[in-house]
Amino acid sequence: MKHIHGRSGGMARLASVFATRPVHWVALLGLCAAYLQGGIQKAMDLGAATAEAAHFGLAPAGPITLATIVLELGASLLILFGFYRWLGAILLAGFTLMATFLANRFWDAAMPERFMLENGFFEHLGLVGGFLLVAWYDLRNRVANGRR
Repeated sequence: MKHIHGRSGGMARLASVFATRPVHWVALLGLCAAYLQGGIQKAMDLGAATAEAAHFGLAPAGPITLATIVLELGASLLILFGFYRWLGAILLAGFTLMATFLANRFWDAAMPERFMLENGFFEHLGLVGGFLLVAWYDLRNRVANGRR
């Protein structure tokens, strides 16, 4: 690589360290970490996971719990291994958006619970944005490389 002077040289050095495949994969792993943990935890304690689904008024709770486990783990693996990454990202974005409106209804809560629910609500919107960026980037690259 040719040595570049000035500001662009610093940017090139930063990119050579930070814009690498391992960093990209670790970033995707961080984005999927809660869904991997959640899916594994639900699979290990189906009773508690089903009770949680029922607590939020989801029925039938058993099948919804199983679908949630498959979605959380399956979509995370799609993202991590790059096989239909865009699809996994869109699935987790939609799931997160729906779950956020279901579980973080801060507008119905009194303080101090309202404060925590509101923070969780907007943090989850950030995750939705992250997943949409992953889908956007993957689809853009597919089109640019002539893949469909």
